Amino acid sequence: MSGPLDGLKVIELAGLGPAPYACMLLADLGADVLRLERGDPDADAVTTHDLLNRSRDSVALDLKSDAGRELVLDLCEQAHVLIEAFRPGVTERLGLGPDQVLARNPSLVYGRMTGFGQEGVLAQSAGHDINYIAISGALWPIGRSGERPVPPLNFVGDFGGGAMFLALGVLAGVLWARQSGEGQVVDAAMVDGSASLLAMTHSLIDAGVWHEERGANILDSGAPFYEVYETSDHGYVAVGAIEESFYRQLLDGLGLGDAELPAQMDRKAWPEMKARFARIFAERTRDEWTSTFEGTDACVTPVLAPREAAHHRYNVDREVFDTSGAVQPRPAPRFSRTPGSVRQPPTRAGSGTRAGLLRWGVSEDRLAALRESGAFGRST
Repeated sequence: MSGPLDGLKVIELAGLGPAPYACMLLADLGADVLRLERGDPDADAVTTHDLLNRSRDSVALDLKSDAGRELVLDLCEQAHVLIEAFRPGVTERLGLGPDQVLARNPSLVYGRMTGFGQEGVLAQSAGHDINYIAISGALWPIGRSGERPVPPLNFVGDFGGGAMFLALGVLAGVLWARQSGEGQVVDAAMVDGSASLLAMTHSLIDAGVWHEERGANILDSGAPFYEVYETSDHGYVAVGAIEESFYRQLLDGLGLGDAELPAQMDRKAWPEMKARFARIFAERTRDEWTSTFEGTDACVTPVLAPREAAHHRYNVDREVFDTSGAVQPRPAPRFSRTPGSVRQPPTRAGSGTRAGLLRWGVSEDRLAALRESGAFGRST
């Protein structure tokens, strides 16, 4: 059940959204992650619905208690990484800030996940994914011409610009610590990460080939060959035929291979071509179009709902999802020698208190003393 991160020890001060997802990624790939949170130290290991908390033990802990705080500092002496997602200054007030932790373990990587970062005029402001990507410029381009920007769920800020950059940052920090013996703070902000995701967009703007007008560009629903079209059964197909050869195959599948048409990159003709494509796609069902384009490079695929995707034959063949119990995506990416795995399902808060702490070397006597001192909080 090991993975490429086997041997990496991570302390997670439980938070919401991107930090748990980053810790899930690390745990799926073999890291030994202890999730410290408010919970019941006597809770049964009943499976819960929160997949972001899978692959690791949940330890009940009151971070405001002296004994709880001291336990965290002791655990940090053997950890490689600590991850927290509180507002700036909270862990410092708890006595668990970078200065206190790095004093106990100078080689530890201290990962911090926030929306606006640790510094700046908005650092203490509340926000969510939509706010962070609004500030970074990532929300503005998403949407159709003449319409307001569309929130892309919480993929761009929380998970793409947040969790992924946090995981990348702490692993880079671990590599440096192993080389130098020096730990450091990783300040992962969703504004920073989502701004980084715009690197190609800024390049295209600088080159003069991307207009800040929404829905007027190749990748933002402006182009007829990069669009979602409705089918006769109220399903949808996604079209991404950017390259000229792919575009020709798209036209052939639509029955337009021999028609006299404007040049593919004639932007003035795009609205007319989109309308024409829409009329043709509306004549047949989603599955009929899927069959038509199967085996071609026209870049036409059915648009699947999340649960439908789990049972699509491609995803079943590649085993993208585990559907044996709760439907969930399997660990990614894949490794030829050290594959990751879902090490355990998510369980009730606190249910891994004894097992997790024993695995990290906390003795039975100290467990009893911690319970007596109230470090675990109150059992429910």
